[in-house]
Amino acid sequence: MAGQLHERIQSSSMDAKLEALKDLANSSRDVTFAQEFINLDGISLLTQMVESGTDFGDLLSFTLTAFVELMDHGIVSWDTFSVAFIKKIAGYVNKSAMDMAVLQRSLAILESMVLNSQDLYQKVAQEITIGQLIPHLQGTDQDIQTYTIAVINALFLKAPEDKRQVGYTQSDPINDEMAHQLYVLQVLTFNLLEDRMMTKMDPQDQAQRDIIFELRRIAFDVECEPNNSGSIEKRKSMYTRDYKKLGFINHVNPAMDFTQIPPGMLALDNMLYFARHHQDAYIRIVLENSSREDKHECPFGRSSIELTKMLCEILKVGELPSENCHDFHPMFFTHDRSFEEFFCICIQLLNKTWKEMRATSEDFNKVMQVVREQIMRALTQKPNSLDQLKSRLQNLSYTEILKIRQSERMNQEDFQSRPILELREKIQPEIMELIKQQRLNRLCDGTCFRKISSRRRQDKFWYCRLSPNHKVLHYGDLEESPQGEVPHDSLQEKLPVADIKAVVTGKDCPHMKEKGSLKQNKVSVSTVCHVPVSYILSKKRNYCVWTDGLNALLGKEMTSDFTKSDMDTLLSMEMKLRLLDLENIQIPEAPPPIPKEPSNYDFVYDCN
Repeated sequence: MAGQLHERIQSSSMDAKLEALKDLANSSRDVTFAQEFINLDGISLLTQMVESGTDFGDLLSFTLTAFVELMDHGIVSWDTFSVAFIKKIAGYVNKSAMDMAVLQRSLAILESMVLNSQDLYQKVAQEITIGQLIPHLQGTDQDIQTYTIAVINALFLKAPEDKRQVGYTQSDPINDEMAHQLYVLQVLTFNLLEDRMMTKMDPQDQAQRDIIFELRRIAFDVECEPNNSGSIEKRKSMYTRDYKKLGFINHVNPAMDFTQIPPGMLALDNMLYFARHHQDAYIRIVLENSSREDKHECPFGRSSIELTKMLCEILKVGELPSENCHDFHPMFFTHDRSFEEFFCICIQLLNKTWKEMRATSEDFNKVMQVVREQIMRALTQKPNSLDQLKSRLQNLSYTEILKIRQSERMNQEDFQSRPILELREKIQPEIMELIKQQRLNRLCDGTCFRKISSRRRQDKFWYCRLSPNHKVLHYGDLEESPQGEVPHDSLQEKLPVADIKAVVTGKDCPHMKEKGSLKQNKVSVSTVCHVPVSYILSKKRNYCVWTDGLNALLGKEMTSDFTKSDMDTLLSMEMKLRLLDLENIQIPEAPPPIPKEPSNYDFVYDCN
């Protein structure tokens, strides 16, 4: 096949040549074929076809595709290619209007050249600049943008240290607009971020300490006091108090909080950017948390440091570019300080989630886990702008995250398989019996109710409880609400359970039909029997317990919302416990077949 394709791609017929190049592009993925084609000097043939410049469109696209696939096997060294070939490939990238497929393959070839050979890096750097790559980032094709960033990353990685400082690999002067765009690229390629992330704060560096003073000044609207104002001890105490409100771990010397790398000085940079560019939100968060109890405050300083570290992990700041990673986030092209803005959105999300979880200092790690999940879920939707990201994070509240987690657990393949469904059906009666016993136990403990008058509600109470043998309801009037259980002996009235005919609720209750007795937001229950007993329940929990308990006594189904909720919770817990030993084990859809009977039973032990 290699020999045939070697001949076919040299055909004078354009159609025959195109079909041959298509077949070559597909076959080149196979290493055995690639070895044979390369042995026929196929790589040299392809480079000559490119250098000739006679092919274009699909012919050129499939030629470059075949070249990339053959080179990916690592059989041929990249150092063997001529300057003419490099100039041709760079020319395809530098053209303003070029076929997208050709452009994509050309970018891939340039990236491989730069990464695999220092000599080729020098030659590529002479043919192409970062400024010529920037227009490809301004299009809408994400594949082109991704490949362009890959080339920029390669150029930065191979560039000498002195040329990396301004984010380009040529010595040519650049204008202000280019410098601005290069700053965006540096954020995207994480050069500046990585440097700041791996830079420790020097507690003796006055310029760095001034940043912390600036955070304090903006938050509490204070000016730096002169050295002679008040005693040293008084000023130290005042600083310590404010640094505690700012949420630093080290209240005496907060500079020590930034000595850990990562995130190093990057966290302090983010905090200062948030304080200066989103001042109202910054002041609100700091003052809001400093006014809470100590255990309920969300420490801004500690949160900012951990959040910056988390964002670096999510975006893989400091890691080398990966061929296997295909994550692309268009929103980072929409702002020249996109990472800082990303932080500002997420720190406000963290504070919101902290309040929704009603977290304390012991829950710090739990809150960070939820925030990570919120950010990851929002990023998977690939928002096109930071505003879209903010909107999606607003919809991913803590309650919504809990719902998603529950839904995902229940929709897992294992939970929908036939054996699991059969196990659930088998367990349900046991769980229902457990819920029934709990309801009856609650009835035995008894509940105090407000008494209903035919004219209006009075501040009088009555108490009802079930006997331990579940045969009699004891009830009676009380002058005031009891602090504990009321003994059966003090409840004069009795109602045998056998006399209860039905349980009616809501508007079907007799007393609810009386004029003026219907109250909003109240739930009523009546027991229809020889002795009319009525009571009103203002709490839904009590309503569910008593309706469930009475229905259980009558042998009827318990249908309250709390029964459904308890069933879901207990059933889920029981299923997880029973399946704990089967984690990572594939559960078969059908039971294994019963083996055939043995030819004889001579192996059975004879007891005689």
